[in-house]
Amino acid sequence: MAKLDVWFDGDCPLCVREIALMRRLDRRGRIAFHDVANGTGTCPIDRAELLARFHAREDGRMLSGAAAFAAMWRALPLLRPLGLAARNRRVLAVLERVYVAFLRVRPRLQRWAGATKKAA
Repeated sequence: MAKLDVWFDGDCPLCVREIALMRRLDRRGRIAFHDVANGTGTCPIDRAELLARFHAREDGRMLSGAAAFAAMWRALPLLRPLGLAARNRRVLAVLERVYVAFLRVRPRLQRWAGATKKAA
């Protein structure tokens, strides 16, 4: 039974690739993945907000950005050490800064990933 809910943008080629990897790593089925773009599952918060940032619900608590990624990593044995390290507020603050920087270049990366996918 899933212990973590993760919402992702199924129209984002980067997101789809990353979620595919996370599904392969989730051999114990601890994560329930919800595609916000295609309407699988219910949206616990505003849909636009879910599409703007990565979100997860861990132990009933909504998380976004780096904190949501860290929760997902904690659910996966291979990535658990990184997720546990992110419980340190300084580590999480650094990860959040990296995530915010990524959000700025995400549109360009999405276009590149989409073009790469079409060429394959």
